[in-house]
Amino acid sequence: MSDSPLIASLLDAVASKPDDTVLRLHLAEVLIAAGRGTEAVSHLAQVLAVDPGADRARELMAAALTGPTVPTAAEAGVAPEPESAPEPAAAPQPTGFDWEAAEDDLGDLVPPSYADGAGPPPTAPAYDVETGGLTLADVGGMTEVKKRLNAAFLAPLRNPQLRQLYAKSLKGGLMLYGPPGCGKTYIARALAGELGAKFMTVSLADILDLYVGESEKNVHEIFEVARANAPCVLFLDEVDAIGHKRSHTSSDSIRNAVNQLLLELDGVGANNEGVFVLSATNHPWDVDPALRRPGRFDRTLLVLPPDAEARSVIWQHHLKDRPLERVDLTRLVKLSEGYTGADIAHACDSAAEIALMHAAETGDLRMIQMADLEEALRGVRPSLGPWFATARNVAMFANDDGTYDELLAYLRKHKKL
Repeated sequence: MSDSPLIASLLDAVASKPDDTVLRLHLAEVLIAAGRGTEAVSHLAQVLAVDPGADRARELMAAALTGPTVPTAAEAGVAPEPESAPEPAAAPQPTGFDWEAAEDDLGDLVPPSYADGAGPPPTAPAYDVETGGLTLADVGGMTEVKKRLNAAFLAPLRNPQLRQLYAKSLKGGLMLYGPPGCGKTYIARALAGELGAKFMTVSLADILDLYVGESEKNVHEIFEVARANAPCVLFLDEVDAIGHKRSHTSSDSIRNAVNQLLLELDGVGANNEGVFVLSATNHPWDVDPALRRPGRFDRTLLVLPPDAEARSVIWQHHLKDRPLERVDLTRLVKLSEGYTGADIAHACDSAAEIALMHAAETGDLRMIQMADLEEALRGVRPSLGPWFATARNVAMFANDDGTYDELLAYLRKHKKL
C-alpha cells in the first residue's frame, strides 16, 4: 500500500523526532482515519508508555483496536447507484470436454520430465543460507559471553597482523552450552551479523537418513554449501544429537555421521577458511569426546539464564508493540529472576491473553496492566529446574578435567549445590 503524501510526511517527521508524542498522536489519528488502525496501535502504545493518562490516546487506541466503521451511502451523502439491467443469460455450453483439442492447444508448452535426456529439473537448495541482520549489540547483558566471543573469533579476525604475530589460529569451533531457552541460537545469529557473514543452521533432521551412506553424504554437502558461501557461520543446533557418543549408540547411521563430521571439521580434502563452526547443546556431557579435541569444538562457552540487564531488554522487546498501562519494568526484572528468555516471552503472551479475554467477555477494551503481567508470571514457572538437577551431578562428580568449572562456580554462587 503506497502512503498518501500526508502520511508519508508524518512518518518522516516521527522518524526524525521519535520522542514527540503530540506528533505521534496526530499520525495515529490520520492512520485510523485512513483505515490503517493496525499501524496506529504501535504509535499509540508508545504515547501511552510516556503518558499513561492521555485520554485522547486511549480513545484512539480503542478506535484502532475495534476498527473504523464504514458509513452507508446515505450517511456519506452519496446517491445510490441505479440498478443495472440484468445481463442476458449465457449461451448453453456443450456438455462434453474435447481433450484432444485441449492437448493441441497446449502443444509443447509443458514438456514431459527427462524428455531431452538432461536429467531432472533443477531443485531449490536443500539448506537455507541466511544473511545475518543481528549484531552482538542487540544481545542484552551477557557481558562474559561477549568477551569470550570477542577473544575466540572477533579480535583475531579483525586484527590479521596481530593474529600473524601471535600465531593465533582461527581453526576450531566453539560449543555453546547451557539450559534451554537462554538464547544460544540468538547469540550465534548475532555473531554471524557481527562478522558480516552468512548464517546456516543445521539440525539432526538435516543429516540423518534411512539409507546407508546418505547421512555421511548429507554432512559433506552441508560443509560444501558453507564453504561455497564463505564467510559463513555454520551452526549445528543440538549437537549432542548430531554428534552423540558413539560408544552409547547402536546406530550405524549416527556413528558414520559422527565420523564424517570429524573429517569435515578437520578440513580433510577441503579448506575450511572462512567457515566458522558453532554448535549449541543443552547436554554437553552427551557429545562424543572426539568432537571436543583441539581443532574441533575445543572451546566451550556457558550461556546462563539472562541477568538483570538482559531480562530488562527481553521484557522491552516482547512488550514494545503491545498496549500497556503503568507497567513497572524494574519490578518485572526483579520478579523474573531465574527465568529464561523463553519463559519471559511466554509470560508476555499470557498477560496479553488475560487482557484480551477480559475485553471479549465484558466488551471493555483496556490496556495490559501490571496486574496482568504479575498474574501471568505466577502461572509461568521457571523451566530450568530439571536441567540444573542434571547439571549439578555432572559438575560435582564428572568434572575431573575441569570442563565444567564455570558451571560449578555458578552453582555455588547461586546456592544450587
